[in-house]
Amino acid sequence: MSAVVRRPVAFVAAIVLCAEAVGIVVVGGILATVVGNQDMSLAGLEPSAMVDGAWAMGGVFGLYLLLCGLVLLLTGIRDRAPGRIGRIALITCAVVHGVLGALTVGLVGWAAFASLMVVLGLIVLALVAYGPESGSGRTAEDAEPNAPAPV
Repeated sequence: MSAVVRRPVAFVAAIVLCAEAVGIVVVGGILATVVGNQDMSLAGLEPSAMVDGAWAMGGVFGLYLLLCGLVLLLTGIRDRAPGRIGRIALITCAVVHGVLGALTVGLVGWAAFASLMVVLGLIVLALVAYGPESGSGRTAEDAEPNAPAPV
């Protein structure tokens, strides 16, 4: 895949993940507000602990999505494949979007499912576009003597 397609995909995916991070923090805040206003305990747990947990969930997941967005932004700027840690973060982000999409279709509806699948598609497309062939710049002649030839 050429750089003409790779870079815009990485940039769009980064923007979408950053917007999704803001949305997750807002949803966590709304959830914390609702739980705080109800002033009820769950199995003896203090309401303030549930409020703090809702804020923590929204904040941690929002930071995770921002990290993945930053990895994609740097990938697009450098036009190089992300490193091992960045690739792992993007793969886990794609898996989370797939699982959430499967759960969302029954709980929220098809529109939410479609939006999660679009984000999943952008992440996977960015991962495939910056695969081993595009990022390494190595050919079959440069490979180690006993290594199998790339497919």
